[in-house]
Amino acid sequence: MKGKFSSVQKTTAFLMLLAMFTPLFSIGANAQAMMQKTKAKPLTENQKILHVLNRLGFGARSGDIEKVKAVGLNKYIEQQLNPSSITDSAAEAKVRDLDVLKMSNEEIFAKYPSPQAVLQAVAEQNDLGRKDLKGLREKNKNVQKTAEAMSADKTAMKGEMSNGKMADKNKDINEFSPAERQKYQQQVNELYRKYELGRPQQITQQLNASRILRAVYSERQLNEAMVDFWTNHFNVFAGKAATRWLLPAYDRDVIRPNALGNFKDLLLATAKSPAMLFYLDNYQSVSPDAQTNNGRRGNRQMRQMQNGQMNPRMRERMKQRTGMSDAQIDERMKQMGDNPPSKQPKKQQRGINENYAREVMELHTLGVEGGYTQKDIQEVARAFTGWTIVDPRGYRRSFAKLNGMENARPGNRLMRQMGLPEDAESGSFYFNERWHDSGEKTILGQRVNEGGMKDGLKVVDILANHPSTAKFIARKLAVKFVSDNPSEALVSRVADAFYKSKGDIKTTLRALFADKEFFAAENYRAKIKTPFEVVVSAVRTLGADTNGRQIQAMLAKMGEQLYGFQAPTGYPDTAEDWVNTGALLERLNFAIALSSNRIPGTRVDLKKFEAKGKSQILDQAVAVVLDGEISGNTKASLLKQLEQPLPEVKIANVSDNTDDTEDIAMNAGQGGGRRGGAQPARLLAPSGNAEVFKVVGLILGTPEFQRQ
Repeated sequence: MKGKFSSVQKTTAFLMLLAMFTPLFSIGANAQAMMQKTKAKPLTENQKILHVLNRLGFGARSGDIEKVKAVGLNKYIEQQLNPSSITDSAAEAKVRDLDVLKMSNEEIFAKYPSPQAVLQAVAEQNDLGRKDLKGLREKNKNVQKTAEAMSADKTAMKGEMSNGKMADKNKDINEFSPAERQKYQQQVNELYRKYELGRPQQITQQLNASRILRAVYSERQLNEAMVDFWTNHFNVFAGKAATRWLLPAYDRDVIRPNALGNFKDLLLATAKSPAMLFYLDNYQSVSPDAQTNNGRRGNRQMRQMQNGQMNPRMRERMKQRTGMSDAQIDERMKQMGDNPPSKQPKKQQRGINENYAREVMELHTLGVEGGYTQKDIQEVARAFTGWTIVDPRGYRRSFAKLNGMENARPGNRLMRQMGLPEDAESGSFYFNERWHDSGEKTILGQRVNEGGMKDGLKVVDILANHPSTAKFIARKLAVKFVSDNPSEALVSRVADAFYKSKGDIKTTLRALFADKEFFAAENYRAKIKTPFEVVVSAVRTLGADTNGRQIQAMLAKMGEQLYGFQAPTGYPDTAEDWVNTGALLERLNFAIALSSNRIPGTRVDLKKFEAKGKSQILDQAVAVVLDGEISGNTKASLLKQLEQPLPEVKIANVSDNTDDTEDIAMNAGQGGGRRGGAQPARLLAPSGNAEVFKVVGLILGTPEFQRQ
């Protein structure tokens, strides 16, 4: 078909498509405006089933309507509210080989180390100093910030000492010869091969794939819909420093077990989650009056080194952990003696961080109009001081692995000095009593003086049981499952169910699905699907097979890169946020690419749509994809469009939100970076019956399919 049509014809074709999809823009302006005409006509049994399959899940597969009929609609809804009763072997088989889903944070740090840790290991092997290490980070624009953060982190003391052990060898990047750079590159490659390391980008690639695969193949559709809902409600951005290493456990241990449980349990789980603690900076929140990390024993050791003294046991341990010789240790001690603490730059004082306190009230519980004040934010922040993370960036675990101590956790003495348990795993939650503000707080008019970690637990209880939280959560659920503009009466009824059940999510949803407005005709096919819903529902409707990987790039181009929303609000759920000309083009690109088998790792067989003529192909596809429901205007536009060329599908490179850009480590053969871990989608050549995939692609892009 290529070359058959002129650029003018292709432009005309696109304008016709745009005209066909104009109803989407109308829905964006008023989600129910176009459906008012059907208000007096109740939904048929089939329409109710489709409505439930679209809203409680990600659309109908072939045979799903018949299965729901056989079970009964009410019983099907009740089954979905109790996912543990549903066998889900197909979905579990699809995600079985995604190893990050089964790993602890510490194991992920060890298997998928930060490139900074890899370069640090190479620097140590070659007696390189701090500036040498900078020279190996050719692309990193934040090297000094990273080095300062590592130096300030007491858990990275070993790396700090070894960084300074050869200060006289500090080279500028231009001093590295091609031979030296090649040698260091080979050493990086060898570390990846020796320890079978992976790339950090593979963490989110696997996690994202699991989200797509479960949404497509799971029989527990409502559970997956609620995982998507809560993941956005309690949003964590993968692109912030160490959060990507912490996200698999966040999905597995926090969101999924509580998606249909009790809201208070979910709120507490997110508050203690290392992913949330890191993303909203609460892991750094320390009372200004609290005892810091500087234990007396650690200070005594530092003073001994500055005074040229070191007991034999301490010297031997340092040699074992760092590989330094006696001469190098003596040189390091001399340097510290020449630069005592009084001459060293003063470290930034740590204090209370209000980020989490603000978002937990504004976005997670009460809502922006929930009745809290700036004073409440300050008091909540005080209550959560000391809620922190062991080895938050995983350097300790990474260094142990890269130095051949896979079963060791170096730095136990230092952990004792910090008040941490010796057996604490990197990336795990820990309450540090020394950092906590033990004073009395007053939050939303209630006195909080429980002591220690119980202060934060009391805040969780206050927020979870507040009437404003019930109304805020009820409104968001009504927007998710009913309409972009739910009535105040509906919100009040759902909020009442939430409040009386003390935040039981099943009870709340049961009330929502039983409400008269849920099946109101004006709400049928009245919501615009999010990009995630478009992708998953299209794969399910066509019975396509996918590995969930390369399809991620097209999802990102449509505007919903999983864990890619930087603001704490998470992705929106209303039409006005998703419907615009650019979004329309990307949705069409995806629909055409999917139906023509152009997405690597995703295959669809459209033989069931084949017929003798274009009109017959169209009728067959409408019957399967849209259950026969299509407006006269849309069908007429489709018939005209069948005589026009399809728009050319293009896809640009998509960032994976990584900040790991060190050149040498990123280009390693086994453990490189974007080149091997987060590849942009390279579209395949079209395959299949051109007339069929053209029809199916256009139908997937119609307003009827884009709405649910």
